[in-house]
Amino acid sequence: MAATLVDAKQFGSVEVWRKARFAIDANRPRAARQAVALLSTTAASSVGELNDNPARFLAKTASAANRPAAELATLALMRLATNDPDAAALQLNERWDKALPPDLAAWAWASVAKQAALKLLPDASEHFVRAAQRASRGGAEPDWPDDTLAWKARAGLRAENGRGRWQQVMQAINAMTPEQQRDPAWIYWKARALQGLAPASQDDEGMRALSREMLAGIAGKLHFYGLLAAEDLGQPLALPPKPAPPTAEEIEAAKSNPGLTRALQLIEIGLRNEGVREWNFSLRGMNDRALLAAAQRACDAQVWDRCINTSDRTREEIDVDQRYPLPFRKDVIAKASEIGLDPSYVYGLIRQESRFILDARSHVGASGLMQIMPATARWTARKIGLDYTQDMISDRDVNLRLGTSYLKLVLDDFGGSQAMAAAAYNAGPNRPRRWREGPTLDPAVWAENIPFNETRDYVKKVLHNATVYAAVTGASAPSLKARLGTKIGPREATAPPSDTNLP
Repeated sequence: MAATLVDAKQFGSVEVWRKARFAIDANRPRAARQAVALLSTTAASSVGELNDNPARFLAKTASAANRPAAELATLALMRLATNDPDAAALQLNERWDKALPPDLAAWAWASVAKQAALKLLPDASEHFVRAAQRASRGGAEPDWPDDTLAWKARAGLRAENGRGRWQQVMQAINAMTPEQQRDPAWIYWKARALQGLAPASQDDEGMRALSREMLAGIAGKLHFYGLLAAEDLGQPLALPPKPAPPTAEEIEAAKSNPGLTRALQLIEIGLRNEGVREWNFSLRGMNDRALLAAAQRACDAQVWDRCINTSDRTREEIDVDQRYPLPFRKDVIAKASEIGLDPSYVYGLIRQESRFILDARSHVGASGLMQIMPATARWTARKIGLDYTQDMISDRDVNLRLGTSYLKLVLDDFGGSQAMAAAAYNAGPNRPRRWREGPTLDPAVWAENIPFNETRDYVKKVLHNATVYAAVTGASAPSLKARLGTKIGPREATAPPSDTNLP
């Protein structure tokens, strides 16, 4: 299809090279080569060469003698930046910044900046400034991918030693696609940017009013930034009113739905993946009332992942008891309380890890309610003196004891920071130890700058879950900011050393 469109002059070289840059930015070198092959097999061969060894290509082959050559040099710089942004920045400073057309120099600097931001390097924000300067010299608005713009915003949040470069944050969000700008994360940070820019503005109160309006638009929603926005506005967490229970007719419709019945039967005999697919297929076209009834059928059957995920689909009628159930309440509270853990935090983590499925097993081998890796289970069992064999890992009580014990050890190692402990539980303790280096940050800024998409999403959801569970149970004050704490930065000199034995 692409070749046909190129032959028909619907796509030209501009679109093809743009596709190649987007592919390299997304770390899809094969797609970049396939795109360039639409124009020239020779150029496609060069793309293969620069993908294999970008530094050698830049040293021996690259030039900016014409537009195609400059495009290839830009791809090589972007590829080099993936593994070594400092080396790519050096190449730009020494030669390519002046040799490339301004729009391509801007792309190269943006790629360097993104990779520096992913590595939490201190000069990421300055690299984005260079990219913006080159783009303005070219006279056109940059058309960078949303992911690059997201990292421009995140670098701006970390800049100025953690105080934030709010103009950069604002520029990055405004340049995103409309769909991306509607993401609650960017609504929240744009509102914060307005607050940061307001004191130097001629319309201080107007900008603050707009910020409050944006925060109010997401405040109270059951997600991380909805809870943060509400607290910024001084609003206590208010759970949605419980909807009317499903009627007898709605319950009967869910019970007699053959697809839901097949799904539960498949799950019961151990074919969980097949059952989940059947269940999700059967939900198509259901309105809120039908979804609540289907969710309740799963809840009653104690198939907690289908209970939660089905209830999560409703738009207007929100049943918090379905979305945030409390299975094994006595055991979870007992195990958490024994070692001084907040049960709401434990519930928040289990909901994210396993959706309360006792025999859950991830593709990497994590098992049970708290999704413990086999090596971690063995290490923790030795640490707490538990007589343990590997076949016990999915036992509910053993899994809870091992998981809560490990979580407590991690939490203590990170000075009680629930955000860093959640990151360590998901990605291992060594990574958040590295991620805390650099400027001392607002914990929400730190969480937003976690380089791994999965872990960033995980930390937000665990803390959001825990805050809602605190409200559901009434066991502790439902404050997300209290869970985040005040600041996250390098370990204080007076703090105990890291437990480097933690797996």
